[in-house]
Amino acid sequence: HVFYRRNEGKDDSLLNTNEILETINMIDNEDLDVRTITMGISLLDCIDPDVHKASQKVYDKICRYAQHLVKTGEDISRQYGIPIINKRISVTPIAMIAGACPTASPIHFAKALDRAARTVGVNFIGGYSALVHKGFGPGDYALIESIPQALDETELVCSSVNVGTTKTGINMDAVEKMGRIVKETAQRTADRECIGAAKLVVFCNAPEDNPFMAGAFHGPGEPDCVINVGVSGPGVVRAAIKKHGEGKSLTEIAELIKRTAFKITRMGQLVAQEASRRLCVPFGIVDLSLAPTPAIGDSVAYILEGMGLEQCGAHGTTAALALLNDAVKKGGVMASSSVGGLSGAFIPVTEDAGMIEAARSGCLTLTKLEAMTAVCSVGLDMICVPGDTPAEIISGIIADEAAIGMVNSKTTAVRVIPAVGRKAGEELDFGGLLGKGPIMEVNPASPAEFIHRGGKIPAPMQSLKN
Repeated sequence: HVFYRRNEGKDDSLLNTNEILETINMIDNEDLDVRTITMGISLLDCIDPDVHKASQKVYDKICRYAQHLVKTGEDISRQYGIPIINKRISVTPIAMIAGACPTASPIHFAKALDRAARTVGVNFIGGYSALVHKGFGPGDYALIESIPQALDETELVCSSVNVGTTKTGINMDAVEKMGRIVKETAQRTADRECIGAAKLVVFCNAPEDNPFMAGAFHGPGEPDCVINVGVSGPGVVRAAIKKHGEGKSLTEIAELIKRTAFKITRMGQLVAQEASRRLCVPFGIVDLSLAPTPAIGDSVAYILEGMGLEQCGAHGTTAALALLNDAVKKGGVMASSSVGGLSGAFIPVTEDAGMIEAARSGCLTLTKLEAMTAVCSVGLDMICVPGDTPAEIISGIIADEAAIGMVNSKTTAVRVIPAVGRKAGEELDFGGLLGKGPIMEVNPASPAEFIHRGGKIPAPMQSLKN
């Protein structure tokens, strides 16, 4: 474990001995890790009216830029003793590239991305995406319609669609379309636990530098290539509260979380800068997001319960989550001037052991989760719903989340998985980091007439900041 450097013959430690030992303990016993090193790659110079030439350019550029990404991550992990769980790639939203090939299917690009990801050895590649918050441009319709096929016929490709922003309002035509696309994607992958829908995110206010899947894409305002790092450590925060939080006020708990987040972010900054140096690629951002895993103890729900809630979902959960999210952000920005992405607390139900337990018991409901999304970093994430849920209800869920994001000037997202052929109370099991969880009840009242009106929900007053 190397966490210090020497300067002018004097030990100029980044961390003192106790802090080094504390960090080692976080890694060994509290599930602290670098969740992902994500290389963002611009594909704007791959545009070509011939889809076959464009697809080959996409494949060639990704393989050229990312050929050493996986090995570099493994080398840094070995040298510093820091677990680096995933190495991933995000690319320019493919709808921008596909627009130059109006008569060809975007599936060519999906398969090129999948092939490139396999060649360089990453576990996911994000950017089969469209940004339609203000309307549909060339390539957007075709790409969105191709998403079910793309996620069925590829294994490593992730997809996202941004349907709204605080500045532009919400594109309700896109919201209506995405309810159907989510359902079709689940149906096409029903023989694989509907896994396709777990790789599809619908955003409002999507960040251009998010390193986490399935929503990562390389925004058009980003440089040609960049390294972004996502750090995670719910187990570390939970352990800190358990060890030092007894009898403390919420003010003191917030300060404790902030200090813990500071230490986690410093580790992420170290890894990001080292990866940037070795790959000769600019360092972008560190995303400090408490992203849970199904491992016992590595849970955001357990942090909230450690503050004094009987179970996640009880009254007071939203307030506790607001405290956690704010303290994480403040600790992160103290540790690095390059904090970005989502940075806060994630609440993906099937990926969080505590939330799985709370959903099974009925304490955590879809309605409560929606309230929680007003104060967390993302939105309704990895939620299984009955397979017979109509597309209009899924669109209604997306519209509600987009409205929360638009009005509150924050990122919100929906990643729901319609469990084809199954009902509330049964379970889906995706395996790995995606976990498993119960199928949750959905309000059956129909929003169909509202959804089918289409049009746009105008931007709120707070968008007028100039």
